[in-house]
Amino acid sequence: MHDRQELYNQILTLYPDICANNIDVTVRYDRHKASWVVDLKKDNHHLQHYLDVPDADTCMEGKQCVSLGLEIAQLRNNLVGKQY
Repeated sequence: MHDRQELYNQILTLYPDICANNIDVTVRYDRHKASWVVDLKKDNHHLQHYLDVPDADTCMEGKQCVSLGLEIAQLRNNLVGKQY
């Protein structure tokens, strides 16, 4: 299994919209759910995404995580019309 910092860095590489929109992202492993938790926050908007280990492995191979990408797009769409 990869470590938190490696996965965090890879997510930022695969999804530059996170940095471009100043979205805070944290990554942690939830042992009870046996998956990674990716928290995306911007102002009063918050999305929490559970990334299964096989999906995290796919991300680490440089392939986009479709479900995470959809969550990021949803957060970005919630921010449309706001100036930052």
